Amino acid sequence: MIHPCYKKERNRQELLLKRKNVKSDGYNGIYDRYEYPVLTREHAPLTWRYDIDWNTNPFFMERLGINAVMNAGAIELDGTFYLVVRVEGNDRKSFFAVAESENGIDGFRFWYEPVCLPDTCPEETNVYDMRLTKHEDGWIYGVFCSESHDESSTDLSAAVAAAGIVRTKDLRVWERLDNLKTLRSSQQRNVVLHPEFVKGYYAFYTRPMDDFIDTGNGGGIGFGLCKDICHGVIDKEIITSRRRYHTITEAKNGAGAVPIKTSKGWIHIAHGVRNTAAGLRYVLYAFATDLKEPSRVIAQPSGFLLGPREGERVGDVSNVVFTNGAIARENGEVYLYYASSDTRIHVAVTTVEKLVDYVFKTPEDPLRSADCVKQRIALIHKNKELLRHE
Repeated sequence: MIHPCYKKERNRQELLLKRKNVKSDGYNGIYDRYEYPVLTREHAPLTWRYDIDWNTNPFFMERLGINAVMNAGAIELDGTFYLVVRVEGNDRKSFFAVAESENGIDGFRFWYEPVCLPDTCPEETNVYDMRLTKHEDGWIYGVFCSESHDESSTDLSAAVAAAGIVRTKDLRVWERLDNLKTLRSSQQRNVVLHPEFVKGYYAFYTRPMDDFIDTGNGGGIGFGLCKDICHGVIDKEIITSRRRYHTITEAKNGAGAVPIKTSKGWIHIAHGVRNTAAGLRYVLYAFATDLKEPSRVIAQPSGFLLGPREGERVGDVSNVVFTNGAIARENGEVYLYYASSDTRIHVAVTTVEKLVDYVFKTPEDPLRSADCVKQRIALIHKNKELLRHE
């Protein structure tokens, strides 16, 4: 017998799923934020969390609770928006699930079941943060973090991160490929597959790391080529977007969404991390690389593109925004999906034209306070002249 609370909770959830999203009041000319998250733990189907049988769950308790939904890969197929979401259970294990929407800003609904990836790595304990690349070879690739315990250590928290790779045609049937191997780096996270071949090779943006948390000697976002993606090996990584002292990337940085191709260059939306008295702070920033040499940075505006605001600052890991998915549509719209504080998913909407203007016309960081204030005073004086003739 179905528990009577199920219908009550289903009706309540339906109101959430049908809620219309609205633009927030904040303005910066670059993008529009929306008032409500597009996905939260409350969007997860009740049948994923509750045993709805009165006989086996008389108090209608959550048997398999969900703690958070976050860090979604994003893709548009035949006019529908799809997110491959990281769902974290109360048990701390993450898994992937597909949610779809007709307009990309509200109405997201999870598919009936989560994604069941081929279980080819017995040592793998956790998977998360899938980037989706629609590659010119015809496949949709998902690159994600494959986490295992570091068996060389007696520390139970010691872990090893690798870049897992799957591919699909429809987001339903997934083929697992070998984990990416990088000969320079013992660990990898935040790896993104470039959507086009580069000199006949598959190209990856990497994050060289000395261990699971600290980048160590890793200087920033790496770039490397491999011939066979089914057995991917990168023997050489070069650094593209570098970490710098007293900037938003001082502690570490990593690739985020798949780069967006524009007439002036590839636009990248990445994350930068700095340390604070309250812990690590994550923000999003943008830069551009050359169309023919996507490892070469050609524009890098100062500061962050998007940081946590108001309620976004609070969550499981507070003061964090993170992205691994954006959709650039044929009409020029760009939907940037970002998680706040490892808890929920939001969307910010802009255009390719605005991103190009932002990336190529916003001045670079001069890296010293004395020079930054001169930069700002120059802007003030320019505006003063215009206002004088108003």
